[in-house]
Amino acid sequence: MTAPMISFEFFPPKTAEGLAKLRETRKQLALLNPKFFSVTFGAGGSTRDRTLETVLEIQSEGHEAAPHISGVSSSGEEIQGLLETYRNKGINRLVVLRGDLPSGEVSAGDFHYANELVSFIRQTTGDWFHIEVAAYPEFHPEARSPSADLMHFKNKIDAGANTAITQYFYNPDAYFRFMDQCQSAGINVPIVPGVMPIYNITQLARFSDVCGADIPRWLRLRLQDYGDDLASLRAFGLDVVTELCQKLLAGGAPGLHFYTLNQAGIISTIASHLNLQGD
Repeated sequence: MTAPMISFEFFPPKTAEGLAKLRETRKQLALLNPKFFSVTFGAGGSTRDRTLETVLEIQSEGHEAAPHISGVSSSGEEIQGLLETYRNKGINRLVVLRGDLPSGEVSAGDFHYANELVSFIRQTTGDWFHIEVAAYPEFHPEARSPSADLMHFKNKIDAGANTAITQYFYNPDAYFRFMDQCQSAGINVPIVPGVMPIYNITQLARFSDVCGADIPRWLRLRLQDYGDDLASLRAFGLDVVTELCQKLLAGGAPGLHFYTLNQAGIISTIASHLNLQGD
């Protein structure tokens, strides 16, 4: 039986303390032998230098690193320069996103959709990069309709994406139904579910409101009921997310991509419960 692919997402730290914490987090999660570590890219490329620095440090530790790259607020010339930098450094996996405009900006740059950026990368670098793109089992928050959202996803795959990572969710049926719809639409690339551990309800609700991920009513109310008892909330959340991962893997998901928030503890515990180790 093929081991599931495990990967982890980080954000580039802003402070020396954050950098030290991320290094310790990587050290713990590296014990799970992940396929890669990805590093986010701030709105409009606001963390571009720190993303590059973090990616290169991960690579220097002997791990595969996958920088996020977004087209919003970027010109083709800027993206080409960034691709050349990554290629010269031996980075050959990218997480390609449309991206979000920084607050107050209205210009989208040369790339309005992620598929345009995928096409540009293929046209300028051929098959050098393994391209990951985003998928939305519960639909992108700006989608006009479920069918339109599926076609946007297909456009990214047809443009040359190799694999996809989903937005997080807590209803496994959303993922399995999405997979059925992809198969019917002729989309056959591996689609890895994204997993968000539960740290606190305020943070989770804020993230979910922004990205369109649904927190089922039963889950939201149970989490709210714990109030300030974070230990009990996290123990409950650990059970919920572990069971979600079990169902996803049992149902045929090719792996799991964890949104770490630069923390290792809960994820290490989930992995231990699942007896997980990447390839």
